[in-house]
Amino acid sequence: MNTHHVKKEQKKSILKKFIISLISILMIPISFYFYATEIERRLVSVTWNEIEAPTIPKEFNNKKILQFSDVHLGPEFTLKQLDNLVEKMNELCPDIVVFTGDLIDKFGSYNEEREEAKEILRKIHAPLGKYAVFGNHDRGGGGSLFYKRYMEEAGFSVLVNDVQKIKVENGKYITISGLDDLLLGKPQIDSTLKNLRQQDFNMLLVHEPDVVDKVAGYPVDFQISGHSHGGQVQIPFVGPLITTKLAEKYVEGMYELEGKSKSLYLYVNRGIGTTRMPVRFWSVPELSVFVLKQSSN
Repeated sequence: MNTHHVKKEQKKSILKKFIISLISILMIPISFYFYATEIERRLVSVTWNEIEAPTIPKEFNNKKILQFSDVHLGPEFTLKQLDNLVEKMNELCPDIVVFTGDLIDKFGSYNEEREEAKEILRKIHAPLGKYAVFGNHDRGGGGSLFYKRYMEEAGFSVLVNDVQKIKVENGKYITISGLDDLLLGKPQIDSTLKNLRQQDFNMLLVHEPDVVDKVAGYPVDFQISGHSHGGQVQIPFVGPLITTKLAEKYVEGMYELEGKSKSLYLYVNRGIGTTRMPVRFWSVPELSVFVLKQSSN
């Protein structure tokens, strides 16, 4: 065989392998980008947790609380996605539904579809009530003027530095409190929480989780928060690429803290939508379900 021909074929083979290797290397970041922008951010996982406390009345044993948060309705989260989300929520048969803020990404510029979104939210079924608080996006962009009435028309009780009792037929109850948004609202922590009774099971809704260190001074059993998006983009085994103000210490999942008068659970939901960039990686959108359990001590 001609030596020149052999060398030429060898060079072609090396070049071919190099091109294949280069394409393979380039495909890795492209694949990650496609997954983060087109797949993960459209997923919804369901996270289950049991909340145990001796202050939970036996009448509330096995009652389910469903949390959703940070929907950020807009161009990147459509009405169809919201409708699918509500259908999924109703399939979980919650007794209580709580929304921990940031319904619409830019409240002032989201006009035409607001009414239809409200009708979809109205379809959420929860026999013991639907409750919501303000997030920073609900306060910004003109949302302060409309959000409370909007959510009430969708069947939610909006808690703004307020405490309510969730009662069953025989009069037994748990309490649910809500603080105004910490970034753009006027939260009143002390006046809202100071009259809570230690012998009651007391839940708190507040958009930003890091306030829990202040909340621990009051007889709150369970704080439910959002805001963080779980970082929205995480590096596997390292953690969030970026954290946001007042969701830097507590980013996602369940935390158990020692409060001044009793143990305090905190749950930080990763949220449903996205903001700033339509991307999620290693931070799958979630619905959270909490099953109440009366403990013996």
